[in-house]
Amino acid sequence: MADDLFDKLPTSAGETYDGSAIEVLEGLEPVRRRPGMYIGGTDERALHHLAAEVLDNAMDEAVAGHANRIEVTLDDEPGTAGRLTITDNGRGIPVDEHPKYPGKSALEVILSTLHSGGKFSGKAYATSGGLHGVGISVVNALSLKTRVEVARNKELFAQEFSRGVTLGPLQRVGAAPNRRGTAVIFTPDTEIFGDQKFRPSRLFKLVRSKAYLFAGVEIRWKCSASLVSDDVPAEAVFQFPGGLADHLSEQIGGRECVTSQMFAGRQDFPRGDDGSEQGRVEWAIAWPLWSDGAYSYYCNTIPTPDGGTHEQGLRAALTRGMRAFAELVGQGKKAKDLTPDDVVTGSEVMLSVFIRDPQFQSQTKDRLTSAEAARLVENAVRDHFDHFLTDNLDRGKALLGSILERMDERLRRKAEREVKRKTATNAKKVRLPGKLTDCSGEGSGETELFIVEGDSAGGSAKQARDRKTQAILPIRGKILNVASATADKIRANQEIADLGLALGCGTRKDCNPDALRYDRIVIMTDADVDGAHIATLLMTFFFQEMPEVVRRGHLYLAQPPLYRLTHGARSAYARDDAHRAELEETAFKGKKVDVSRFKGLGEMNPQQLRETTMAPASRSLIRVTLPQENEERFAVKELVDRLMGRDPAPRFQFIQNRAGEVDRDLIDA
Repeated sequence: MADDLFDKLPTSAGETYDGSAIEVLEGLEPVRRRPGMYIGGTDERALHHLAAEVLDNAMDEAVAGHANRIEVTLDDEPGTAGRLTITDNGRGIPVDEHPKYPGKSALEVILSTLHSGGKFSGKAYATSGGLHGVGISVVNALSLKTRVEVARNKELFAQEFSRGVTLGPLQRVGAAPNRRGTAVIFTPDTEIFGDQKFRPSRLFKLVRSKAYLFAGVEIRWKCSASLVSDDVPAEAVFQFPGGLADHLSEQIGGRECVTSQMFAGRQDFPRGDDGSEQGRVEWAIAWPLWSDGAYSYYCNTIPTPDGGTHEQGLRAALTRGMRAFAELVGQGKKAKDLTPDDVVTGSEVMLSVFIRDPQFQSQTKDRLTSAEAARLVENAVRDHFDHFLTDNLDRGKALLGSILERMDERLRRKAEREVKRKTATNAKKVRLPGKLTDCSGEGSGETELFIVEGDSAGGSAKQARDRKTQAILPIRGKILNVASATADKIRANQEIADLGLALGCGTRKDCNPDALRYDRIVIMTDADVDGAHIATLLMTFFFQEMPEVVRRGHLYLAQPPLYRLTHGARSAYARDDAHRAELEETAFKGKKVDVSRFKGLGEMNPQQLRETTMAPASRSLIRVTLPQENEERFAVKELVDRLMGRDPAPRFQFIQNRAGEVDRDLIDA
């Protein structure tokens, strides 16, 4: 019966499934067929992963003590992502014949064979970042052009590749009496990455962060003149004797912290049973008075944005250290409920470990999974933290007091949630600001709060809204710039207080996005310079006071029109001058058009405001987001601090640098 059933299964015409259907990919072809398996995709992040792989190899030479200088040069090559050159003055990739591959140099084997390298046995490197044996060969496979130059024994050698294919044998270029080390020059393949380009600012920050991670290395940066910007110089030299402590000091800037001295240090791990080096750990931690927290974790100079076992070891050391100190000063009973989140939340942490044979969750190395890292880090950090707390009791008590306050707040919120769960109906009426015109609907991705400027615009918006799903909150003119205001001034500001009441989710360390009363927050300001200024101040407020609300995608910018174009019975709306010119050229080409300019939202009648800006079927919204990667989040924070912070000099410099652009815009208008 079963045999008859299988005999009746259909087979497509011409379909053959035998040994000939089994495909074997040779060399580096698997990388080109499935790049996502090796670098996580083909997007901008993956493109920059190529740069990180090559830079990590150079850093491994420095960490191993064989190099003290690295040079990174980005050249602008039209039609490509750019050409990147990374050079170190280390030992140089071996160029002698590989014993397993007669006729091939070790250099060619490393560049053209997956899972080849000098980092598996641990003989060439005690600790290293490129441990999977795929880094440089993957870069080679995904590059249009790759050239490797090696200076060893006062001679220079070179070999070239294209898309992973060797273009010729290793060449002896000539004598190099004053040079040593390896240079890798590569241009990513447009067949893989399309028209994406290396972002100079991203590479510049990567280079700088590597110099912080290993105090003994000097890294030199260069880039083409066409790539220079306010954030990226043509040349720079990085060397930071203080390592992570220098990095965190720059990040904290002039912000006030719970303790005037950060907790920073470095400790070598005990040697293994066989006498081998096990690596070391370096850390720097500060507790700013106002911070949403910033956490940077590294293993063998590789960023691990998702943390991992080294992070767990640090959190355990800090928590146990705080509990022990609380016992010492007579607060042990209260501190028994302390958790790692109480100690770490709101702090700014930098942790770097160097360990042998680290294990990561994936090839992109976002999370460290080596079990021994937790124990090594906890044991190394704990004694130092105990001394940090007890050497200055006032400092220790200040930190303990701050952490206990956070613990008390956490326990209070937990108790409130438990009460709400036990209560069938919440009889407590929510207190709302008087100017808020609330909506009647609830949840399911529908409710929206429109923040509008002034009572006039608020009046039009109230008439234009959908009463079930859209709430309106008018604010008075330009709100307080929270980036340059003191905490007391922020708390005393009525407009900010109204915003907080309307949203209902709290701010800063107390911000709970799950308690947000609306599914979308829409900033709706006039389509002019003043409106843009108000929108900028509001975005700064959300970035500083409610970053998780932004990160979860709740914040939007409305796109109201600046012009109304009319010809006969036909009308169209333009967002700005460029859109107006486009409509005149396309929708009204060759026709006489009446153009009226809206002075503000309050000048639009409710029907116009509904059709152009508020009705979901016809409006256009811009979602405001925050990057997920630590380095990019830090870049956003730097930009906000520079343009919105207390120091006016960076703003003045920004305006000066762009004064010519403003003049041109005014002339064009």
